[in-house]
Amino acid sequence: MESEELLAPVVIPTEIKEFSSQVEQWRSNRPHLMAMPEPLWTLAANLAKQHGVARVARFARIDYYTLKERVARLDGGSGTEARPAFIELHAMPAAPVSECTIELEHSRNRMRIHIKGAPMPDIAVLSRTLWGMKS
Repeated sequence: MESEELLAPVVIPTEIKEFSSQVEQWRSNRPHLMAMPEPLWTLAANLAKQHGVARVARFARIDYYTLKERVARLDGGSGTEARPAFIELHAMPAAPVSECTIELEHSRNRMRIHIKGAPMPDIAVLSRTLWGMKS
């Protein structure tokens, strides 16, 4: 069985065919890079509400995202979400950084540890571990 037999024929609604013809006629008569006229966009948005944005955009060869935005406007939305122009971030108050120097002596050994930013309980555990003392 060939793959051609498995595919169903694509049915393009008459309204979309007529709209595509109007767009192609406009394209053939327009100055280069001229924006599509508003009446064509309005017709495209109305067709997209009936037949789907992807279908209309694909068959008429128009921009999907612009059409999607226009359909959202028809539904009462702005088409795009408003984004703030400026966002203020408040700085978190700086926590005081603990800093200490510990000097340990045991028998003939001496050790000096300079620690910055560690909590005190961790320093006590560290010093006991280094000297082999039980807590």
